[in-house]
Amino acid sequence: MDLSSAAPTDEAEGTSKAPGQVRMVIVLGLLVALGPLTIDMYLPSLPKIASDYSVSSSVVQLTLTGTLAGLALGQLILGPLSDSLGRRRPLMGGIVLHMIASLVCLVSPNVVVLGIARGLQGVGAAATMVVALAIVGDLFSESRAATVMSRLMLVLGVAPVIAPSLGAAVLLRFSWHWVFAVLVVLAGLLLLLAALALPETLPVSHRRPLNVRGIFSTYAGLFRDKRFVILVVVAALGMSGLFAYIAAASFVLQGRHGLDQQTFALVFGAGAVALIGATQFNVVLLRRVTPATITVWALAASAVAGVVFVGLAVTDVGGIYGFVLPVWAILAAMGLVIPNAPALALSRHPDAAGTAAALLGAAQFGLGAAVAPLVGVLGNDELALAAVMTAGSVVALAALLAVGVSGTDRAGTAGAVPEAA
Repeated sequence: MDLSSAAPTDEAEGTSKAPGQVRMVIVLGLLVALGPLTIDMYLPSLPKIASDYSVSSSVVQLTLTGTLAGLALGQLILGPLSDSLGRRRPLMGGIVLHMIASLVCLVSPNVVVLGIARGLQGVGAAATMVVALAIVGDLFSESRAATVMSRLMLVLGVAPVIAPSLGAAVLLRFSWHWVFAVLVVLAGLLLLLAALALPETLPVSHRRPLNVRGIFSTYAGLFRDKRFVILVVVAALGMSGLFAYIAAASFVLQGRHGLDQQTFALVFGAGAVALIGATQFNVVLLRRVTPATITVWALAASAVAGVVFVGLAVTDVGGIYGFVLPVWAILAAMGLVIPNAPALALSRHPDAAGTAAALLGAAQFGLGAAVAPLVGVLGNDELALAAVMTAGSVVALAALLAVGVSGTDRAGTAGAVPEAA
């Protein structure tokens, strides 16, 4: 199925002709990048923020938790809205909210205000993420969707590479507050991009009535599909390791191993390169192997790397290399899980792509919101990170093997989401 044949083109149905596939992937990738930029760009500032507000590292990590919680909650709200109002309006409204919240972060007088504003930033960024996933669900299915999502990851993966470096560059001349001024500008540019380059992909005839009963009915239908739920859990657990690394990296690498802000940004970016490279290798694998098979083997590899990581952390062997090498191995494995598990889940319910994408994203970022402070409570060290990353991989693998997801079938009648009343 190519994009031109999949995308709606009837103006009367409330859609416009979609651009070519490459252009669509670039536009969606840039929009989705707002989430990682929001999460990662201020990471080099965390120790300084803790010092300025006279709070502990675990307290300042709650501002990251607020962002991830906002991303989770925002997707649960904006997903159904995008199924009812179309994709464009919730997207642009979310970006505007993100800009307002970034301005509040810029002038925040204390860590409480900063945490609340970061949560609102997350809600705004959620619009870009859920709408992008829903558009993929509108236009593609299964292996094709996994391929498109891998291409999205190529564009999306640039954000975690440049975000800490961009934040560190700001800190060279300005205070950490100005990181959020940069985010205001970036969000404004993305708002303009969405307005000019993103077509509507959900016809009016395919939209669901906007009412509480209909929304709950749609969510209930998704929860009745056991395989969909397991795939959502697998995708969320796969992402949990990434969020654990995001939460702990600055404290381990800058605190224990003594890296300065610029070197930290480079090392952190190298992990993102491992993740990106794996997503692109995934495209090659998909020519011969099913998404479900790739996911199982990637989780197995991640679990093995995690056990090695735990061993190195317990014995305190390897120094900084004993930290970064197993982390990069786990991130590379997650580069194979992250495109495939969501693609399999979304392909089961193309009739409710926005709500399904919302539930998927909420699970991923909701678990991330829980994992970030957990790493802090456990000590913000190598062992805490190793334990959390390994546990996520092992549980995800066990869940996927237990349900026996083949990835080749769509939801049957029992699992289909009913049309909202």
